Amino acid sequence: MLGSRRWGGSIAAWLAERCGQTGHVLVTDIDPRFLVESASLDHPSLEIQRHDIGTDPLPAQPFDVIHARLVLSHVPAREVALERMVTTLKPGGWLIVEDFDATLIDPGYPTSDAQALALYRNMLAAQGRLMTARSGELALTWGRSLYRRLRALGLVNLGMEGYVAVWQGKSTGARLVGANFEQIREEAAGAGLITNEEIAQVLTLLDDPDFAFSAPVMFTAWGRRP
Repeated sequence: MLGSRRWGGSIAAWLAERCGQTGHVLVTDIDPRFLVESASLDHPSLEIQRHDIGTDPLPAQPFDVIHARLVLSHVPAREVALERMVTTLKPGGWLIVEDFDATLIDPGYPTSDAQALALYRNMLAAQGRLMTARSGELALTWGRSLYRRLRALGLVNLGMEGYVAVWQGKSTGARLVGANFEQIREEAAGAGLITNEEIAQVLTLLDDPDFAFSAPVMFTAWGRRP
């Protein structure tokens, strides 16, 4: 089984617990340092490997299951990476890919502060522009295209579902979004997309339990190699 690192390696740990004594789970990441330090991934059936799925070839051995969560939307060569995944599956093997569609999002739920909503929308727009510049035009809409892409690559028994969550300020989801905004703060302000003061106001908004917003729609698509 091949698993992606996203979301702290929780999927990789889940796979390792279920692959049996003769099974093997390979987890790859461009920077595996946090994986190596994770106690939850200390499992005899699990191997961690530094690997760039967009440019490095996949391992030679075929896999029964390949899973990637919130990975390919950040990879400029995502279409090549997806094709490689399919070719690395065993006959009868399953591919599961999960990614956001960042355009299917409600920028904020009813509030009397129109300025606050406008600031949050500006922050989302700045994030989207940086993501597009770094990862290409498909980065924001990759999730919605997964079903047709798996079908075009010849997979069968296809399926896809979408999930959306609404997060309140001060929640775990709000902290996650705030951390993402902090990561791009310097770059966004330096590019003139939004000011440092405005970013600070958005972060304060995310700490307000009266503010609510939706996460992007998470699409999960799957298919089996004939």
